[in-house]
Amino acid sequence: MTVEQLCSELHLVLRGAVEKNLGGGLLLSGGVDTSIVASIAAKVASPKAFTVAFREVDAPDLKYAERVAKYLGLRHKVHIFNREELFDALTDCIKVMRTFDPVEIRNDVAIYIALRFARENGIESVMTGDGCDELFAGYSFFLDYEEDRLKLELEKIQNEMRFASVMLSEYLGMSAKLPFLDSDVKSFAVKLDPQYLVNFKKGQKWGKWLLRKAFEGILPEEVVWREKTPIEYGTGTTVLSSIFDLEISQEEFEREKIRLLKDDIVAVQSKEQMFYYGIYRSVIGVPCMGNIGGRRCPRCNSSISQKASYCRTCGAYPI
Repeated sequence: MTVEQLCSELHLVLRGAVEKNLGGGLLLSGGVDTSIVASIAAKVASPKAFTVAFREVDAPDLKYAERVAKYLGLRHKVHIFNREELFDALTDCIKVMRTFDPVEIRNDVAIYIALRFARENGIESVMTGDGCDELFAGYSFFLDYEEDRLKLELEKIQNEMRFASVMLSEYLGMSAKLPFLDSDVKSFAVKLDPQYLVNFKKGQKWGKWLLRKAFEGILPEEVVWREKTPIEYGTGTTVLSSIFDLEISQEEFEREKIRLLKDDIVAVQSKEQMFYYGIYRSVIGVPCMGNIGGRRCPRCNSSISQKASYCRTCGAYPI
């Protein structure tokens, strides 16, 4: 099939997936994933779009989301959260996701705040762009792989993927709608030749290449070819690591690090992780091997599957 034919088929598959997974709301980051869902949903329904950003930093998602919402004529709600709300959400995130991995928590806490904001606005079901990066090679590390390695890594990540939006929305009494995980979208994506997943445009290598090509002219150029921005950067929660570095002294960190290694056999790597572990320990307990027959994480002693390359509990990578 030609690129044009593939793009046409992809349009049909995604339209069907969105129609089957319509929600009253949409978490809109202004990235290509959520913008594609928004562009289709806007033609068949009238979802409210929700965007959140941390007050203390310049959050790039806000600019892109406002651009997309205006372009598509969406009703758009923006919530700028402060430090108090951010810290208030941490306990629930850690309890639900059962992790003290700083990278995951920085992403999850923004999702949690966005979901809660949508619920406060009367929304019970929310669409997200989750699954797109895992199916269409959206993460930056995919760009360095040869075709055979790319196939293997995509298969691996697809077998391990889980999404905070699903778990957190359930905790909040809501439902998450993930059109990219529709069976027809999955079938289309896994059959694609790697050249349609990672390819060049004007000398720069891009993931989700075919997906971007398919929506040229439908979405603004700067959105279609926007570089992948993790949620923590897009919403501004990446600043959490700096906040903890300032709030916790080096002496306190070194002292507590030694104590945790001795008492709990948990090796914390940063002040931020130490803070999260304190919450984790209070709501879940000290990590330990379960009965799933897997391996033991060398940093926190929790169970990990035989094929896992990282620990979901503490974020240790590679293992």
